[in-house]
Amino acid sequence: MTFQFKIQIKNIKKPPVWRRVVVPADISFKMFHYIIQEAFGWLGIHLYAFSPEGYGSEPWIEGDDEYNDISASEESISANTILLSEVFDTEGETFTYIYDYGDDWIHNITLEKIDRLNIAPTAKLLAGKGTCPPEDCGGAWGYQRLKEVLADKNHPEFENYKEWLFGDEEMLEDSQEDEAVWDPDDFDLEFEKEWFDGLFKIISLGE
Repeated sequence: MTFQFKIQIKNIKKPPVWRRVVVPADISFKMFHYIIQEAFGWLGIHLYAFSPEGYGSEPWIEGDDEYNDISASEESISANTILLSEVFDTEGETFTYIYDYGDDWIHNITLEKIDRLNIAPTAKLLAGKGTCPPEDCGGAWGYQRLKEVLADKNHPEFENYKEWLFGDEEMLEDSQEDEAVWDPDDFDLEFEKEWFDGLFKIISLGE
């Protein structure tokens, strides 16, 4: 059995940032975390959790981490011990994935389709839109600010943002002066599907 999910980062527009994936129903939430990270292009350097409606809702499912002493619930469940099929059972169900308790990247998860005949052993990326925001840019509101500044080369903060984002690397050659420093629409579906498929052929989903 497989689940088809649409996952969208909350509070990001023009363009929205979302991905559509198909995953085996019997994988753990820990593996689902890895799948979401790869589908969007996150770096996996921060803590994460799943819950029905975000903070304050239960079950609170979070990653095992020796440094994870910040929990929204005293009765948190290890993401390694609970399967998607133990939580999801109805098309249209929604859930929440939180990545980075500082920036609070809230992802709205919708179970679009249950295929009880599909026994595919791997995950598939089907569709998506929007560039994944850079890590540590201040959440959805900070990302909106970053897009506004980097869209205007005359903005007084333009060089500061560019240096923060790219460091000392020269991203723009003289011949590319007219190109955008940051393109929020830069999502190459075919390239990302090929990368995603190749990765999850290597990684075993049956933990």
